[in-house]
Amino acid sequence: MKIAIAKEIDTAESRVAGTPDTVKKFKALGADVAIEPGAGVKSGLLDADYEAAGAVVTADAVKDADIVIKVKRPEASELSKYKRGALVIAIMDPYGNDAALKSMADAGVAAFAMELMPRITRAQVMDVLSSQANLAGYRAVIEAAEAFGRAFPMMMTAAGTVPAAKVFIMGVGVAGLQAIATARRLGAIVTATDVRPAVKEQVESLGAKFIAVEDEEFKQAETAGGYAKEMSKEYQAKQAALTAEHIKKQDIVITTALIPGRPAPRLISAEMVKSMKPGSVLVDLAVERGGNVEGVVSGQTAEVSGVKIVGIPNLAGRVAASASSLYSKNLFSFIETLVDKSAKALAVKWDDDLVKATALTKDGAVIHPNFQPKPAA
Repeated sequence: MKIAIAKEIDTAESRVAGTPDTVKKFKALGADVAIEPGAGVKSGLLDADYEAAGAVVTADAVKDADIVIKVKRPEASELSKYKRGALVIAIMDPYGNDAALKSMADAGVAAFAMELMPRITRAQVMDVLSSQANLAGYRAVIEAAEAFGRAFPMMMTAAGTVPAAKVFIMGVGVAGLQAIATARRLGAIVTATDVRPAVKEQVESLGAKFIAVEDEEFKQAETAGGYAKEMSKEYQAKQAALTAEHIKKQDIVITTALIPGRPAPRLISAEMVKSMKPGSVLVDLAVERGGNVEGVVSGQTAEVSGVKIVGIPNLAGRVAASASSLYSKNLFSFIETLVDKSAKALAVKWDDDLVKATALTKDGAVIHPNFQPKPAA
């Protein structure tokens, strides 16, 4: 059994799918491990570190590999190097990328999307969305502090008092909760909002104030899987009015709202941006899905009427060493379930809930029910 750690061909991606620690764990499972040269450099991991852990560093790492692990979905140029039947495990971003799924099916690989891992107890250690969003929420506050140009905590000095920054977090999932905690540690006055009523207690437990229109629809606004439901137009209008009034008084707004499989919901209009004080900062964590903030530009800090709109994609990649460490552990925990430990060989249980939830392609076809090709009209 050979496991290959591929180098990311996207030059903007600084994470790596395996670390020396997980190499040792793969070796303990009976696997041979190979890694492409320089794969871990942007995460502070040298080829020599991998060799010391027992991996072979070679440009032919993916050749004949039974499992190829990556951060991002492989491009066509990468797929041509993989053997048919290989398991390819990565963050696949499958929604709206039918052509990419077809390419993986045509290449004959069994592709698995880590972000589709079910939210069940045994899969918590494999939850890549949580591990990476946690770091993205932290980094969003750091980016906001850098762009803000003022201090976060209240400071009382002989020369006068510096007021505490007012930070508003929109969307209180894993990223939002970490953003709240980080902003509080830095001394900000923090408020937060979300359409799910269950998070109110979590927000308040972190020392922030919860802001929402708490009507009957709000009380039913969560799916069985713990995700936010899309709200009615009427509720959105009421919430938008409350939000519009609130953000006028804020120094920093961080938006984190995403709905799986859909474009990011628009939370902040151009009018709301213009209502903020010059020098205020907006950080949009949903920029890769179109953004929550009108006027956000991916990869740039836009400025509107003196208000900065920060649109940095892949914020977890800005904390690459930590992100790679957590992601590689997510991967190992999943791969461990695909291996027969006594035979030290691959033994994928295709009826396992984890496999059924994450498997996208197999035997030349797209097999995931959510991504079946649509029949011709």
